[in-house]
Amino acid sequence: MAKFVFAYHGNGMPDTPEEGEKLMAAWGAWMGGMGEALVNGGAAVGLSKTVSQSGVVDNGGANPISGYSVVEAADIDAAIEMAKGCPILQSGGSVEVAPELEM
Repeated sequence: MAKFVFAYHGNGMPDTPEEGEKLMAAWGAWMGGMGEALVNGGAAVGLSKTVSQSGVVDNGGANPISGYSVVEAADIDAAIEMAKGCPILQSGGSVEVAPELEM
């Protein structure tokens, strides 16, 4: 099985504690449904800084990530099918799926 990184984009903070609980339950159900395929549940992340030769920019980049996870799947198509169930899609966010390369 290959490993794939899911990079989450979008999905701001919930407006109320109730919305937060509902959102966390949806994420928990989705991640729980992946079973052993979920290698690393990852974490939510804050606004990033972009470092380049010309300096550091505090804007989070062109499409800032809001979190990540690592999953195992037979191939990228199987990983994409798993990503299609991500709750972030319901709020207009997206999931970037990339293979983890062995070096």
